[in-house]
Amino acid sequence: MTSLERVVLASSNAGKLAEFSQLLAGLGIEFVSQASLGVDDADETGRSFVENALIKARHASTVTGLPALADDSGICVDALDGAPGLYAARYAGVHGDAAGNRAKLLRELDGKPASERNAYFIAVIVLLRHADDPAPIIVEGRWSGRILSAERGDGGFGYDPLFLPEGFEQSAAELDVALKNSLSHRGQAVAALRDRLATR
Repeated sequence: MTSLERVVLASSNAGKLAEFSQLLAGLGIEFVSQASLGVDDADETGRSFVENALIKARHASTVTGLPALADDSGICVDALDGAPGLYAARYAGVHGDAAGNRAKLLRELDGKPASERNAYFIAVIVLLRHADDPAPIIVEGRWSGRILSAERGDGGFGYDPLFLPEGFEQSAAELDVALKNSLSHRGQAVAALRDRLATR
């Protein structure tokens, strides 16, 4: 079996690298960003979160020869037929324009009552031992809640200021980081991944 001591993270997002390194601490795995190894972002041409995560992981593993971990995540709003969904990071038209994405989501839901603002974050994580791994580890996490009518909090990133988790009075951007990491879609997926890796 290919060693998992050094794994390339198929993302150029520094926040994700820090988050995964923290969430998977203690497993004896060193995560390196694909950018530090000269790997460009893959074209996300999949039609599902699983497909996109596989595309990103396979691309990073092919270029580097290392095991690769990738995630694809987004936020799905029931009243918008699952949008922004796969296009959460570029909902407003420019990839990574978080403020623009949140503003567009607020416009799309303008006037809708709380009962019609149900949403969930989803994260799918894929770990490939090598580029041709026929049986990658695939795990998923979902975090349910609703979209607020205005931004609250200055923590987190992305849609966090607009997301009110089920059972909480604070937005995801107002939660303590450790608590958020344990509850979030990515936290759930990582917990599942830890369980799988612990028995490898």
